[in-house]
Amino acid sequence: MAQPLLDVRGLSVEYRARDATVYAVSGVSFALQPGELLAIVGESGSGKSTVGLAIPRLLPAEAAITAGAISLAGTNLLALPDAELRSYRGRRIAMIFQDPVAGLNPVIDIGSQVAEILTSHLDLGRREARRQAVDLLYRVGLAEPERIARSYPFQLSGGMCQRVMIGIATALDPQLLIADEPTSALDVTVQAQILYQLERLRAERGTAVLLVTHDFGVVAQVADRVAVMYAGRIVEEGPVRDILRRPLHPYSHGLLATLPRVDGVRAHLHQIPGSPPEMTAPAARCPFLPRCSKALSRCREAPPPPLEPAGEGNRRVACYNPIWQDTAG
Repeated sequence: MAQPLLDVRGLSVEYRARDATVYAVSGVSFALQPGELLAIVGESGSGKSTVGLAIPRLLPAEAAITAGAISLAGTNLLALPDAELRSYRGRRIAMIFQDPVAGLNPVIDIGSQVAEILTSHLDLGRREARRQAVDLLYRVGLAEPERIARSYPFQLSGGMCQRVMIGIATALDPQLLIADEPTSALDVTVQAQILYQLERLRAERGTAVLLVTHDFGVVAQVADRVAVMYAGRIVEEGPVRDILRRPLHPYSHGLLATLPRVDGVRAHLHQIPGSPPEMTAPAARCPFLPRCSKALSRCREAPPPPLEPAGEGNRRVACYNPIWQDTAG
């Protein structure tokens, strides 16, 4: 396999407060090829957004990367000085944040906000940047882009603001686009339009996309591979079709079992018992143990080792008793 565009190895992140430390991400590893879409999926609090923020080093002040390496096209992002890293943000790495309205300045018109990313990185005058900003708004599917450029965020719908954010994020043709819940709180029609824009970016520009989401429906539509996170760890990773058809980790299986079916097969929705751990101490056993129906005695002794090849195909799982092994005998 060719060298990955993005290579994350052993990433660990802690949030430090006066009275407690939260071990938000522990030993996360994955790779992303050019033009590929990898989805990171999990419950709220699983650490998936923290992983996305750690890559361009946009974590809040109370967070610290305590271990691991992050490289983009062979460059170690964790070793870059702040001034050099700023040149990577926007130009080589871009991010779409979860709340598009909060991500836009309410007192500056849309055209100026889109033009700002161009003038910050390119040798462009204000008039040319404004013209290109209007063109960008048209390219992300906004009707009447000239009018949108003169508008303010409060005058636009959530879906329109999200398209503006996509325009800003892709203005400089980044190699990597990190999309954190880009379709949350949007109706299904607008959601489909946003997903189409992401697919078009991949096809036309070869942009690699890291999609952070809790929605397996979105994952099924657009992802090539999926990494399932639980309690700050990736517990299963592999091709999306394989995991959707036959999950190996009990947590992945439980997540998929909670989804409603349109064929009417399920009489009631399944739920995973219990709650996720608080993660205020390093894991001394499998974090999923209290909620798992397939636990072994060794699950109580130590956390499972990092992702290892399992089952058929290019799949990896972090579990002492994956479902294929359990059902096999």
